[in-house]
Order: sequence, then structure tokens, then C-alpha cells
Amino acid sequence: MSKRRTVEIYDTTLRDGSQGEGINFSALDKLRIAEKLDAFGVHYIEGGWPGSNPKDMEFFQQAARRKWKNARIAAFSMTRRKGIAVENDDLMRQVLEAETPVATIVGKTWLLHVTEVLRARPDENLAMIADTIGYLKAQGRTVIYDAEHAFDGYKDEPEYSLATWKAAAEAGAACIVLCDTNGGSLPQEIRQIVATAKNALSVPVGIHTHNDCGLGVANGIAGIEAGAGQIQGTINGYGERTGNCDLTSVMPLVEFKMGLQGVPAKSLSKLRELSEFVNEIANLRHDPRQPWVGQTAFAHKGGMHVHAIDRVARSYEHINPEAIGNQRRVLVSDMSGRTNILLKATELGFKLDPSAPETRAITAEVKRREGDGYEYEAAEASLALLIRGIQEHNPELLFNVDAYHVSMRRDSNTSICEATVKVRVGDQVAHTVAEGDGPVNALDGALRNGLSKFFPPLKKVSLTDYKVRILDTGTGTAAKTRVLIQSSDGKREWGTVGVSENIIDASLQALVDSMEYALLKKTP
Repeated sequence: MSKRRTVEIYDTTLRDGSQGEGINFSALDKLRIAEKLDAFGVHYIEGGWPGSNPKDMEFFQQAARRKWKNARIAAFSMTRRKGIAVENDDLMRQVLEAETPVATIVGKTWLLHVTEVLRARPDENLAMIADTIGYLKAQGRTVIYDAEHAFDGYKDEPEYSLATWKAAAEAGAACIVLCDTNGGSLPQEIRQIVATAKNALSVPVGIHTHNDCGLGVANGIAGIEAGAGQIQGTINGYGERTGNCDLTSVMPLVEFKMGLQGVPAKSLSKLRELSEFVNEIANLRHDPRQPWVGQTAFAHKGGMHVHAIDRVARSYEHINPEAIGNQRRVLVSDMSGRTNILLKATELGFKLDPSAPETRAITAEVKRREGDGYEYEAAEASLALLIRGIQEHNPELLFNVDAYHVSMRRDSNTSICEATVKVRVGDQVAHTVAEGDGPVNALDGALRNGLSKFFPPLKKVSLTDYKVRILDTGTGTAAKTRVLIQSSDGKREWGTVGVSENIIDASLQALVDSMEYALLKKTP
């Protein structure tokens, strides 16, 4: 069996990724992400630009004290400045003080940038590249050269661009990484120019792409197909403008679709966990539609699709979701067939007989309610209650809300919402009142206060999210309202739904479902 070609995974989440809008890592954040990446098995972790800010300086100081199992830490900088001897340039001092085994240096490829941005002579730029790489290599560093605007530069002035890459290679760079800095190239251009560089250079070639045209991953893969031995990118595609090449797509593509060796294959079963970990550190919401690792990446809704995957999963799935730490999800809606209901019921902890009248009744009721405006994709707790109610032939509820009242008053310049709820548990009745920031908050408080007297565990339940959508807007103020509520008891979360022309009534439906579900012994 022949050995697979290795593609080095170079992660720049901590440097290039941190330049994305809304992303701001602390030094501790960077260390936590770097440790996760190292355990995952990436080959290089670019920590930042030494000297550019205190956080990066602290990161490199802390990183130098740690032992890294798989990854090599890289410090990023640029070629020496025009008119300054390399040994006198503060940039070089900062790179060496970072004490990283790898130095990644960016330099100019595009003659336009050399003459109009650097205001340097073409030959001086070549000297800046060679001097910097030669000096850092003599200091014991492995040097990776990032050729900025490599593709735009080559398309404009191919001879000069090639001369810059050769200058870097001859000076001792371990890898010449071609960067699609503006993110405007097409895969066929990437493939052609990477192949040209590979044939012309005596050192390995790498690829660094951006996503401005939505082709970040496609262009990165095109570079690998043309022979690139290293690919640079970020977790979840973080980066300036529309972001960088997303390594959460690249790494499984390299292993499962291209048959090449990237990170250890065993690590990929934790890919979704890695993606969500970095999102959490960045304080960003997970993208549910993200390829491979998103919540909906393996979600099936259409009845025909669900029927097929129940028999042969790969008929509608390009890979086993568990291979990258994800899972199959079956959605229930007015598009659902019986197979959707059966699979979803199993997922929720119920056993249904495919031929039983209850199963047909559940399917029909879901379709009817969806037609009325209910939506169960984000309200699985309400769906579980619906299934239980029909399967067990309308069992007695644990509690009933006999009446409620919501009002608003003003004290001084402050508006105060107040809710009164009458709940009945068996033969016992409780009247409770609560104030809140709004009518739903007050209603939630009053309902919880009343029920907690009978069911103490409900004291731990809290409403964590509340969404409202107006349905059939053409009917004006008489339009139906759908309310989706997310609740938690500190250990698990669940969603419920309510629909009514009255937003308070819709909210109460969702709140009642939330409390009822929290008390069920039979939960997923």
C-alpha cells in the first residue's frame, strides 16, 4: 500500500482570523485555542504578530513555556523595511524574541504594490525578501514565506512575481505560500499558477486563500490538487472581510474526499466539537448551516429523503455524520411522512408501531398544526408532548391553568407589568402574582411561582430565549402570532411553541409546554 501524500495544515485563526469583524481574543483565549488545535493535530499554529500588541506578546511568552505535542508555533511578520539593514530592524528583533521555532514572513509579489505602496525599486524588494529569510534562517528559525497577492501579481507581471518566489526559495524558505489576498481568483487560475510555481521552485509550495467570492475552500482545494503541500486557513473561516479558507471544511475534504494525509484521522471525529469550542471562545453563535459541522448539515426534512435514509443512509448523506462528530437529525413539518414521525419519535424516546392508528393520527395532527402556524423544528419538546398525548390517548395533565390576567401600570416614570395566574394541580388550586420587565416575563414568573409550590424542580427552570413571528401579516392586528421559547434547567435545553391571534395566549401555550415537559420522566 503506497504512502499517502501529506498536506500540512497551517492554522492562522489566532492571527488572520482575529482580524475578522467582531472577533477579539485575549491572550488566554489564544492559548486555549492553541492547546485545542495542538491536541487536534494541526501542523502549524500562527500565534500572531510579535510586538504589534500586548496580547500577542503575552501569548508568545506563555507559549514558549509550554510543550506542544503536535504543532509548531509560528510568529508572523513582514520582510525588513526599506532602507534598513535586516539586523537593525526592530521587526526581526521582535520575531526572535517570540522564541518560536517557525517564523512566517509576508512579502510583496505584486509589482504594483512594490512601486506604489512600498515605493521601492523592484530589485530592492527582492533584496528585502532574501535578506529577511536568510537572516532568520541563520538564527535557527524555520522560515515560511507568504507571497502576498501572489495570484493578482502573477496575472499582472508573471516574470517579476516568479522572481520574488525564487528569491525566497534561494534564501532558504522552507515553503513558499501563494496567497490569494484579495480573494478574487477562480479555481482554474489557482490550479494553473500553483502548478507553475511548483514546477519552477525547488521548495514546497503552499496555498492561502480568502473567501471574498465564496471560493475560499474551493480555491484551497484547487491549490492542493495542483500540488500544494501546505494549506493555510482558519477555524470556521474567520478573517477579514468575508473571511478565510475554512479549515473545518478543508480537513475532512483532505481525508475523506481526496485520500490525502492531513490531521490524524482519529481527530476528525471531534471536528464539530473543535468548531463549536472556537466559536464559544470567540463569543459567536454557531452557524447552523455550516458545511460538515453545522447543526443542519445532516438534517433531513422531506418525506422522500427521510424514507430513503431510513433504508440506506448514504443515499442522501455524503458521509457518516459521526465521522466528523456530527449527528443525523430528522425534522418534522407539514412536509413530513410517517417515516419522519417514526424516526423523530425514536429520537425523542418513544416507540411507535408503523401500522398503528396512533402513528397515522400523530402524522395527521402534525400536518394540521403546521398548517395552523405551529413549527416543530425548533420546538421538539412540544412535539414530544403531542406524541405522548396521542400515543397515551390524552393522559391527564400534571397541571392546568384555569385563568390568567396580565396588566400594566405606571409608578412614577416606570412601567410595570403584572401577571396573575390560577393553576390547579389535582384538587388543589394556587393563585399567584408576579411582576416582570414585560408581560411574558411577568407571566413566566407567576406561572413558575404557582407551580413551584407543587413541583419544586421547576425552580431551576428558566426561560433562555424568546422569539416572536407574525404569521399571515395581511390580516393586520388580527394576524396569528407564533412564539418559540427556549428553556433550560441548567443541564439540558428544550424548545416549545405556541400559536394564537393573541401574543400573550401564544406565549402561555409555549410556557405551559415548557413546564409540562420539564416534569416529564420520559424525555430525550
